[in-house]
Amino acid sequence: MPALCRDCCSTDPGDGPACRACGSRRVVRHAGLFTLGIAHVDCDAFFASVEKRDRPELAAKPVIVGGGTRGVVAACCYVARTRGVRSAMPMFKALAMCPDAVVIRPEHGKYSAEGRRIRAMMERLTPLVQPLSIDEAALDLRGTQALHGAPPAAVLARLALEVEREVGVTISIGLAANRLMAKLAAEQDKPRGFHVIGADEAAAFLAPLPVGTLPGIGPAAERRLHAMGITRLGQLAALDARAALARLGEDGPALAARARGEDDRPVTAERETKSISAETTFDADLRGVAELESPLWRLCEKLGRRLAAQGFAAGGVVLKLKTARFETRTRNARLGAPTQVPETLFAAARPLLAKEADGTAFRLIGIGAQPLAAADGADAGDLADPEAPRRAARWRAMETLRGRFGDAAVVAGRARKS
Repeated sequence: MPALCRDCCSTDPGDGPACRACGSRRVVRHAGLFTLGIAHVDCDAFFASVEKRDRPELAAKPVIVGGGTRGVVAACCYVARTRGVRSAMPMFKALAMCPDAVVIRPEHGKYSAEGRRIRAMMERLTPLVQPLSIDEAALDLRGTQALHGAPPAAVLARLALEVEREVGVTISIGLAANRLMAKLAAEQDKPRGFHVIGADEAAAFLAPLPVGTLPGIGPAAERRLHAMGITRLGQLAALDARAALARLGEDGPALAARARGEDDRPVTAERETKSISAETTFDADLRGVAELESPLWRLCEKLGRRLAAQGFAAGGVVLKLKTARFETRTRNARLGAPTQVPETLFAAARPLLAKEADGTAFRLIGIGAQPLAAADGADAGDLADPEAPRRAARWRAMETLRGRFGDAAVVAGRARKS
């Protein structure tokens, strides 16, 4: 059985429970260990791990990275997770579960810098690194054995040691025949995990899992499947293409194929950006249209900047509201033409907000751009909206002045009202 020591990276650690070269018990054994080449690398509790690295006195303490009592958990360490704390949990619930937690405000600039360091280490191994978020990526290491003088599994083990030594955080690795199974493998043995799933094991591995385990099946889709009596991935996988189409619609056949572990997506060197958004949580619940418009306008300004910075335009807007009971409402509107201009984004989102502001108490508002469009086609103007180029030129001029003299140098009239 092929084997690999994760501490000395020996590919001949012997048959015993410990590596005969270094004595480590972190030995991986799998029939496909030296033939599989698609990997998923995920940093362990990344934000919290960076904070613990910078503050060693917190090593054994529960750490939560997040906002105030009305915010949510951005990340938490594994000590906090043993108390039931999870990412995206409301802070008041997290602190009720773990009252002795050390709460740290997030420093996204620091996390982004460390994420880039780790990504650079990955890119030295293969040009096919696809970032999936600030702290995870897919890698295609097939065909690199001659370059590195070692199979992909050994190269990945070296990467894990390098990240620990140079960055001071740990990563978990999934190795499989495709991106889907590599991602699921990476989630199995966290933290400091290294899990392998062969192509012939994928269907059996997935079959007993709840349908919500499959990436892409969110809470709403999970409820629909449960209503059909489909609760396990094995039931979904058993549907042939015709039955999946009839029961689940046009996405059904692809969903059933993924439930069998089939995934033909390539690893590409660019991250696929599906949406860009901005949101804020209020210090106190807001109800009326007038008081909700002010934060919505500020978010539209922020969204316009993010679109411009990333080279995109909005083909539509998505309004997100979260009630005081933590119920989420999302409303969508398509735009007549792509835009980056906050004024246009606000004009599309305001009617959506007016319909929802029915006296309900809201604790959060957000605005997103979806679908995304190319920036070079944004705000070109047409017969339906001939003023679009002027709005865009005005916005760009204001942004140029703010860049030179600060954000307070030029303030839009609507911002003054807020």
